[in-house]
Amino acid sequence: MAWPEGYGRRVLAEVDSTSAEGARIARSLSGPEWILGLKQTAARGRRGRPWVNPAGNFAASLVLRPTEAPEVVALRSFVASLALYDALEAVVGDASGLALKWPNDVLLHGGKLAGILLESAAGHLIIGVGVNLIAAPQAAQVEAGAVPPVSLLAETGKRVLPEALLDALAEAYAVREAAFVTYGFAPIREAWLARAARVGEEIIARTGSNAYRGTFETVDEQGNLVLKTSEARRAISAADVFF
Repeated sequence: MAWPEGYGRRVLAEVDSTSAEGARIARSLSGPEWILGLKQTAARGRRGRPWVNPAGNFAASLVLRPTEAPEVVALRSFVASLALYDALEAVVGDASGLALKWPNDVLLHGGKLAGILLESAAGHLIIGVGVNLIAAPQAAQVEAGAVPPVSLLAETGKRVLPEALLDALAEAYAVREAAFVTYGFAPIREAWLARAARVGEEIIARTGSNAYRGTFETVDEQGNLVLKTSEARRAISAADVFF
């Protein structure tokens, strides 16, 4: 696969966190940069939770310097999850069993294969990506009620090297990013919904101390989860979703 023009690439044998490294080097970068960590010692997920990342799994971050308003920048969670779906389809050769879970997880055969985390630092956006290529955390290591984790190797029998997935992801992201910048969120939203898990089904969205149970109707033009509950139709901007 061809590495996309204009994107930097660095592979580190060991790092505390690729996103932390991205924050440290952001000011020195002249353009977007991918950072791959072959071993992470302090990986983290949403809401500061630890991310279990054994050697052989995928841990990378993309450092960008977007110029749009914050609410538009945040929509790159959909850009990134679509690109990751594309990249996984490319390296596996099959998209069957893949699905996207709002706001930014990738599922395989109903289990959580990958997660994406967006952070900001020094005027930059850092998109962290973790994929269970060869091993998944034990059930006791994830939040109660969460989608059970799975690995690509166990589910498909395919062993994919982190560097190979990085090449596929960088190419796929560059394509989706160009479309987002050129045409806006509408086509990204449409493509994301076409790959979304549980549309039209009942889910639970937890927002801090509140939990809403209802039908997952759609994602709106601002990227909100639209949930039809027994009381009202709600647009939720941030939540953890449970099936």
